Amino acid sequence: MKKWLFVIFIAVLLTACNNDTGGSDDKSQEIEQVKVVLDWTPNTNHTGLYVAQEKGYFADEGLEVEIMMPGEAGSDQLVASGKADFGVSAQEAVTEARIKDIPIVSIAAVIQHNTSGFASPKDKEITSPKDFEGKTYGGWGAPVEKAVLSSLMKQENAGVEKVDIVNMGDTDFFTAVKRDIDFAWIYYGWTGVEAEMRGQELNMIYLTDYSKKLDYYTPVLTTNEKMIAENPEKAEKFLAAVSKGYNFAIDNPSEAAEILSAAVPDLDPELVKKSQEWLSPKYQDDAEKWGVQKQEVWENYSSWMYDNGLLEEELKAEDAFTNEFLPE
Repeated sequence: MKKWLFVIFIAVLLTACNNDTGGSDDKSQEIEQVKVVLDWTPNTNHTGLYVAQEKGYFADEGLEVEIMMPGEAGSDQLVASGKADFGVSAQEAVTEARIKDIPIVSIAAVIQHNTSGFASPKDKEITSPKDFEGKTYGGWGAPVEKAVLSSLMKQENAGVEKVDIVNMGDTDFFTAVKRDIDFAWIYYGWTGVEAEMRGQELNMIYLTDYSKKLDYYTPVLTTNEKMIAENPEKAEKFLAAVSKGYNFAIDNPSEAAEILSAAVPDLDPELVKKSQEWLSPKYQDDAEKWGVQKQEVWENYSSWMYDNGLLEEELKAEDAFTNEFLPE
């Protein structure tokens, strides 16, 4: 009888030990599923996400991340509705969304300063906003485009009504400027770098050279108010991994470019490499750390939008962004 009791005791003890071991080793119960939606086709604005995935930074935080394309709905709508946990957007889009009571919040600035501007082939001889007069601008049909053009041109006593504004749809910059437009709004880190590779000289008129208020965060990472209220730990884990991804890209642009190219084989690897070299120093730039946002930047741009009739009411800037999920 004692022998059988001893055998049963040992069996129970081993079962308990096995259960304890299984609980610590079974990571599947701890894994959280995460969906992050891009704002556009993958490019070097998104490198930190792909690095975090490839290097296992998401896995280290207990996250299994799916990187999604925006589709017709767009990243802001998918994040606001909870169909994606996080997204890539821009300060101007978040500002407009907040005014319309769409509950998205910016949680990190991917790049510290606005790197966009109006680009034209050098032979168009567009070297200042005044030169926009009598030219054809190719855009995507957003009201903000005309407002920005007007804002820059007024500084040189020029009139936006003398610009022929057309919607060039999905036509790429290089095709459009050969066909029927003179200049367009581009991000130099991608299209400008591609122009360099093509040997096509551009004149660039950067927004930040003409107005401090146009030095806004583009792109940014977003989530929705429900995530912030109900699962802030997920946001902290997500940004802990993403921060590592972008910091890796800052320190290792060549390897980061290789990771992005391997993840998205349709991209031109040489363009990715050159773009990454140009953009990596600009992720953090003069900020104390990657991702941080300033209320002044949010207030400056929203006041510019309001003054230019792009917003029905002024933005409560403090509700539109937060730094609380960035790692220390």
